[in-house]
Amino acid sequence: MRSDAMVECPICGKPVRERDINLHIDSGCQDLILDQEEPQRPPVNVPSFFQTPAARRVSNFASSKNGTPGASTPVILNPTREISSSKKQDSRSGFAEFTSQEVLGKKRSFDDAEQSNGSNNGAAGDVTLKKAKVNPFQKVAPLAERMRPTSLDDVCGQELVGPNGVIRGLIEQDRVPSMILWGGPGTGKTTIARIIAHSVGSRFIEINSTSSGVGECKKLFAEARSELSLTGRKTIIFCDEIHRFSKSQQDVFLGPVEAGQITLIGATTENPSFKVVNALLSRCRTFTLSKLSTADLVTILQRALAVEAPSTNHPLLDTDFLTYLSAFADGDARTALNLLELALDLSTRPDASPSSLKKSLTQTLVYDRAGDQHYDTISALHKSIRGSDPDAALYYLARMLQSGEDPLYIARRLVVVASEDVGLADNTMLPLATAAYTATEKLGMPEARIPLAHATVALALASKSTRAYRGLSAAMAALVEPGVAGLPVPVHLRNAPTRLMKEMGYGKEYKYNPDFVDGRVMQEYLPDKLRGRRFLEDRDLGTKVDEELEEEDGGWG
Repeated sequence: MRSDAMVECPICGKPVRERDINLHIDSGCQDLILDQEEPQRPPVNVPSFFQTPAARRVSNFASSKNGTPGASTPVILNPTREISSSKKQDSRSGFAEFTSQEVLGKKRSFDDAEQSNGSNNGAAGDVTLKKAKVNPFQKVAPLAERMRPTSLDDVCGQELVGPNGVIRGLIEQDRVPSMILWGGPGTGKTTIARIIAHSVGSRFIEINSTSSGVGECKKLFAEARSELSLTGRKTIIFCDEIHRFSKSQQDVFLGPVEAGQITLIGATTENPSFKVVNALLSRCRTFTLSKLSTADLVTILQRALAVEAPSTNHPLLDTDFLTYLSAFADGDARTALNLLELALDLSTRPDASPSSLKKSLTQTLVYDRAGDQHYDTISALHKSIRGSDPDAALYYLARMLQSGEDPLYIARRLVVVASEDVGLADNTMLPLATAAYTATEKLGMPEARIPLAHATVALALASKSTRAYRGLSAAMAALVEPGVAGLPVPVHLRNAPTRLMKEMGYGKEYKYNPDFVDGRVMQEYLPDKLRGRRFLEDRDLGTKVDEELEEEDGGWG
């Protein structure tokens, strides 16, 4: 038994009794630290679970150099591969990790150990590990990474982690489930995942679709099982952009997630209903992150400016300018911070002015053709046409074309508008929209903008009717009623291609309409259970009255 032997914690490097090492790690390296002056049994020359063979060789080597076997402190040479929330937290990034100096410090050579003993004038021969105070990568990291929040209180604009937030409540109860965080870029998905891991004291591993195949994932699952059985510590695996994982990559998570061997946190900017396999989605809770408001972004930028340049006065970067940056960031904190970082560099020029800064910064903005801007803008175009506002429709059309949107995507949406919103009110609009699509396909940009504008204005000015669209929706809604989707087709309407079917009466009583005057016959086409049911309404549009419009009309009257 050597439970009282002193070992060095592989995370913080402080002396701890071997029997207390797990409790010490679970406490975040805060408890059960031994007093250096307290006499301890020499741990050297006794095998230890917490030392690799290489570490024991270095320890014994250092002891033999001093002629005092067992007097040196063991050197741990196996820094863990995963990022643990128990490790030292960086001052601003919130991303717990070993710095390069720490890793190099743990991988000291035999010569280093010998020199360390020699420098102690032949004393106890301690081999000291030098911990890096500053992460060298922190200096070159973007401002957005350096300003990443380290606690839930620092996260702006997300009620889910607020004082009464659902995620905060789950963390406080230590009942963090596997989850999918769905939100736009720069809304805090990665930050929240890292804070969750740190708050619950779990191992934290980040993976992505490009470097983590099925084999690598299975290896991580095995390590998580071992960690859970040996130390009782859970493992959180964070999958950034989980919608980019293939179906086979997503399927490999099903077993470990359901068994509770790992806690999966997936982040996605795409609708998880379409991009995450249903089996995995049913095993996770989906949380939708809100788009950050301009006020939230201004708060984030002011906080960053206070940390980056606390003693420097930036007259150009006042509140109005930060509000301007926040408006252009469109709810993306990362974009806002990147713009601020660029503005800090540009503001040092002798000829810098607010107008020159704005001009330089807006040239860096990029329209996101696969994110929120893409869907929000095309939605605004559709609704402007539906509302018969050609000016707004042209504005959104020009905005998408100027930003490099695929013109065929716009043309396809115009075809949909022609049937969904104009519909039976003007049947010529569907051929026009289809012709605009063909012209766009044949011409390409920039000439394609002309037929697209033609169709957009024509659709906006046309009369509107949603009779066909509403009728189909009503029929689709009927199918979810119990027993409706499987109603048998009336016998007289059934096809009878064979003699057996004819003998069974299929199509026997069917009346062929062209044989009758004006094609009129007394015949039922719906199943008996739906007889008399109507799906197509007589009116082209709805019956609601806009109260604001009534007030305006009344004022003019």
